Amino acid sequence: MRMTVLYFSGTGNSKFIASRFAENMDAECHSIEEKIDFSELLHRVDTVAVVYPIYGSCVPRIMREFVERHMDAFKEKKLIIFCTQMMFSGDGARAFARLIPHGEEHVLYAEHFNMPNNICNSRVFPMNEKELVNKPRKAAKRLDEICGEIRNGVVKKRGWNAFSALLGKTQNVAYPQIEEKARHSFHADDSCIRCGLCVRLCPMKNLEIVKGQLVQKDNCTVCYRCVNACPKQAATVYLKAKPKKQYKGFDTDSILY
Repeated sequence: MRMTVLYFSGTGNSKFIASRFAENMDAECHSIEEKIDFSELLHRVDTVAVVYPIYGSCVPRIMREFVERHMDAFKEKKLIIFCTQMMFSGDGARAFARLIPHGEEHVLYAEHFNMPNNICNSRVFPMNEKELVNKPRKAAKRLDEICGEIRNGVVKKRGWNAFSALLGKTQNVAYPQIEEKARHSFHADDSCIRCGLCVRLCPMKNLEIVKGQLVQKDNCTVCYRCVNACPKQAATVYLKAKPKKQYKGFDTDSILY
């Protein structure tokens, strides 16, 4: 199996899964934000493992646009699909396969991983310190099992049954409207010091500083990277509540066996 691992990660959860899987499977691992020749990379492999956070049981717009740019290279590739989620996304992994013509026919493995919540300003889904150890630890253990199954030719597809499709539908029916509204939802309050960190970190190049003012280009993908990184906790996207505590990821050494 000639394989590469491609991922998008807003705040580190999907990067953890992608990096650990690639290391275990002795495969190349690349963020889709890297400035490399992805067409050439995809030409060299027969299997592509993709890792991404699921939003409302939908593939993030940044990942969808990446697939669209490289659609010819993705066609006929065998697929391994991993999505990270806060709770249950239903058919979040299957959503990626549907992006590619006949993509569902080429899936070797699909799995969902529950990971810590990075939506740091939500009253409905408060951040939980216990998640920082328990969820990554369970995910790492399951990922190691999956590597063994893939090597042994085991095919599993999480999210392919009718119940998963129904659960996904209850979430993704409203998400396109949420996603569209979120495109121009970035806000920085008066505590913003115009340090430019959010400008540099934004995967969509949605932000810039013009004449001392922070300006958005209506291209937010709601990854929450800026919200969790802002040194003054001034940034928000979609939800307007100011974060009290930001998600900084987890200590990898504390969760690995």
